[in-house]
Amino acid sequence: MPRDLTMSPDLDVLNHRYRDNPLGALQYALGESGLRIALVSSFGADSAVLLHMAAQIDRDVPVLLLDTLLLFPETLAYQQELGTHLGLGDIRRVRPDQADMQTRDPASELHRSDPDACCALRKTRPLARALVGFDGWINGRKRFQTGQRTRLDVFEHDPDSDRLKINPLAGFSAADISDYLDRFDLPRHPLVARGYRSIGCAPCTSPVAAGEDPRAGRWRGREKAECGIHIMDGQVFRRAS
Repeated sequence: MPRDLTMSPDLDVLNHRYRDNPLGALQYALGESGLRIALVSSFGADSAVLLHMAAQIDRDVPVLLLDTLLLFPETLAYQQELGTHLGLGDIRRVRPDQADMQTRDPASELHRSDPDACCALRKTRPLARALVGFDGWINGRKRFQTGQRTRLDVFEHDPDSDRLKINPLAGFSAADISDYLDRFDLPRHPLVARGYRSIGCAPCTSPVAAGEDPRAGRWRGREKAECGIHIMDGQVFRRAS
């Protein structure tokens, strides 16, 4: 079970201190906090930035990749390339429960009829199992990505799991991401050059046209805007109709 976070520093204090200091937020999370922290990464279009920052602090931080069994082959190859490039020593591929798969999605077609249930099966429940024993987790969400993320704080408390969630790049812009990748000459996900700006599972991800929201290619044509691992106010957010 996660530790009782009721005695942790006030989140308002942490958010004020680290609002514009992503590396400082990571240093606090992975060191000063004394908490057991994992980093959850999709190894997607922007992932190299956060992973590079974390590697400067602790190359052995547990990095969890939700391998839904529907990821692009390019993503799995990129995970190996980037992990080696950064010297990350503890990358864990988190897969869905095979018994659940046989019961709920034996033909791997659930994403067509019920994408929420598919995400729960392949992402939400596996992540919940993988986070047992951790007090918090780091992710790469940013305020510019979608409307519901515009009020994102760097530090959040998840009341359902009593875990700390750390969003070090909350204040990064698309330009900040691009500049950072260039400055440190980090490997790019190969699908970015083909127009993919937010990369999830292959059946539910499409390229994004110029001027579109970066996440417009996720679940295109549906109201769905989040996979479910990021819940706000107890609900998964939808796109505006």
